[in-house]
Amino acid sequence: MSGALLTLPENSSHIPAKQKKQDGPRPRISPPPAADPHLLAAALFLAYAALGVLRYRRMETLSWDLGIFEQVVRAYAHLQAPVADLKGPGTDILGDHFSPVTALLAPAYRLFPTPVTLLVAQSALFALAAVPVTRASARLLGRRRGLAVGVAFGLSWGIQRAVDFDFHEICFAVPLIAFALEAVLRGRWRAALLYALPLVLVKEDLGLTTAALAVVVAVRARATSPRAVRYAVAVAAFGAVATLVTLTVVIPAFNSSGAYDYWGKVNGGAGPLAGWDVKGRTLLWTLLPTTGLLALRSPLLLVALPTLGWRLLSSDDHYWSTDWHYSAVLMPVLALALADAVATARHSQRAWLRSYARDLPACAAAAALALTLSLPLAALTDPAAYRKSPQVAAVERLLGTIPDGATVEANIGPIARLTSRCRVFWVGAARPVTPAYIALDNSDGWAGDPVRYATALHPGAVYTVAGVAGGYVLLKLG
Repeated sequence: MSGALLTLPENSSHIPAKQKKQDGPRPRISPPPAADPHLLAAALFLAYAALGVLRYRRMETLSWDLGIFEQVVRAYAHLQAPVADLKGPGTDILGDHFSPVTALLAPAYRLFPTPVTLLVAQSALFALAAVPVTRASARLLGRRRGLAVGVAFGLSWGIQRAVDFDFHEICFAVPLIAFALEAVLRGRWRAALLYALPLVLVKEDLGLTTAALAVVVAVRARATSPRAVRYAVAVAAFGAVATLVTLTVVIPAFNSSGAYDYWGKVNGGAGPLAGWDVKGRTLLWTLLPTTGLLALRSPLLLVALPTLGWRLLSSDDHYWSTDWHYSAVLMPVLALALADAVATARHSQRAWLRSYARDLPACAAAAALALTLSLPLAALTDPAAYRKSPQVAAVERLLGTIPDGATVEANIGPIARLTSRCRVFWVGAARPVTPAYIALDNSDGWAGDPVRYATALHPGAVYTVAGVAGGYVLLKLG
């Protein structure tokens, strides 16, 4: 298939003049200034990286995910199986989520073995997506409107939430989707399909996004390239089959229970109308401030349907809202669907629609800027964000007393400070291992008497308090 794909037509220059005329008017395409997309991406990278690194420096990690991914990338960097002990001693992460793409970070992590490497890499990948978004939009709409769409994407709430929530594998999907859709808008069918294919290695559900991208290629190419349509149908089938095989064969093969653990979140009993108020607000946030609803006029929006579908049909309410990182993959789709819809609306016979579309890129950028005041990037304007408190420094010194290579059981607070040099387990899930240390963020007193709590976790083991600092407690075996 790959050899045949190389013969696909790349743009409309292959279309006979008579057929071009029959296809109707095409939007004016102008080359954007080469520097604009890259300058915007560079500025976004600096902002994203500063947000993530400063939050890590203040020990404000929001979940165990950064630790899990560091354990995985650390294993890849040492040519080992991707074991994440935080998911359970010896757990192969490929039996949890299928994201072998994270192995690409191994060389950088080997040079810089710290969770900061993951945060910076994620920032670079998110920022990279602004290049195709801005470039494609400028070609369709002109320099100013194209740059406005790029700003609206870069400051979109979905990207900001993802940057703020530690590290996740979906950072690889965002630029792949952006480059694929840019290729679609340029009529480069082969490139669009090739960008779509690696999504199956990012996460198990993204095979359906590969299929949706291929469907969009088929829709856009149907009048000009029957061959591209055939290959698009093949890629769509591949994406769907890859998702099915990954969920039913690949992941269970690496899972100790021989199953996919997240089926219960899909068919856990809640009907599709459960949480309709939260789901409705999420849909409005997805379409209104980002595109003014105009993206509904673009077939590119089909690419968002698989992600929206599994999230809104899930029985897990974490997937329904605008929190966390789940909406990041939607943002390049929305931005480029907006650019596509604006370009199409310029030829509408309805004057109100032409006027609305003309001003919408600037409105989307203004909305993103205004909303940023209440979104994570606003923290960069707070001088306190750049200071490390004495409490954090004391906690770091306490955790620094744990020797390299030690086994440690911990909750969220200490995890990301230890996974680069220790074998770390989630608190309450270390058995059958009895760790040499237990490190707890007990700032709110949830663990009660730490020694008694440690004894309850590991009956027969004797732990003593090795140190206390900033609400953290370190217990040592024996």
